[in-house]
Amino acid sequence: MEKEKEEEKTGFQKFLKEYVPYIVFLIAIILFKTFCYAPVYVSGDSMLTTLKDGDIMILDIIGSHKDYKRFDIVVVNNGKELIIKRVIGLPGETIEYKSNQLYVNGKKVKDPYGSTKTDDFSTKVPQGKYYVLGDNRQNSMDSRFYGAFSKKQLRGKTKFVIFPFNRFGSK
Repeated sequence: MEKEKEEEKTGFQKFLKEYVPYIVFLIAIILFKTFCYAPVYVSGDSMLTTLKDGDIMILDIIGSHKDYKRFDIVVVNNGKELIIKRVIGLPGETIEYKSNQLYVNGKKVKDPYGSTKTDDFSTKVPQGKYYVLGDNRQNSMDSRFYGAFSKKQLRGKTKFVIFPFNRFGSK
C-alpha cells in the first residue's frame, strides 16, 4: 500500500515536471494574445489600397488604450464583428467632406488615405466617440453606416502586416 502511494506520488510528480511548463507556456500565450498583441485578419476590400483582403496584421492592444490620433488604423468591434478602419474624426469634432476634401471643424485637412471618391457628408462626432472610415470609401461599411464608436469599442491600433511576406512591414 505504501509502495503504491509512493509510485502514485512519483507518477504525479513526473506529470507535473513534464507538463506544467507547457501549461504555463500556453496560459502565458493566451494572456499575451488577450491583453497585449494579437494577430488580426483583414477581410474584404474596404481598406484598399493600404491593406488587402487576406493580410494578417498585429493588433497592439496594450499600447492602444492611450489616445487615438487621426489616421490611426484601428480594429473596431461593431457589435457583430471586428472591422479594420481608419480614424478620421476625434471626439467633439465636426467632420465634413466636400468635393472629396476633408474638413475638420471647418478647416481643410489633407487626407492622403482615401483611395476612392468620398461622397459629401457632414457630421458632429459626439464626445467620447471616434469616427472611422475605410480607405476604399466607395466600398466601406464604416461610421457612415454604424455611427461613431466609443473608445471601448476600439480594440486597438494596428499598422504592421506580418503576412503575406511580400507585404511585410508597417503600413
